Amino acid sequence: MNNNKNNSEQSSDSQDIQIARLAFIGASIATLGDAIAAIAAGLALDALEKSKNGDPGTPPTQSKDMQKQLDYLINELRQIKKMM
Repeated sequence: MNNNKNNSEQSSDSQDIQIARLAFIGASIATLGDAIAAIAAGLALDALEKSKNGDPGTPPTQSKDMQKQLDYLINELRQIKKMM
């Protein structure tokens, strides 16, 4: 009977650790999401301020660089898809 009680306590402790670990992971993900949202809000604010000040926007060379990066990422995704 004493052995069953010890097993029950160990199982409960293990479950408590798993629950705490999941809570930590969830809080970490939420914090990361909040950070991403804050960055997006900052970028949106910057874009609005530039448009109000008459800034023409992204220079053409920067736009070309972004397009090259997107093309590279799309090509990488295609290669990964072929491997699966």
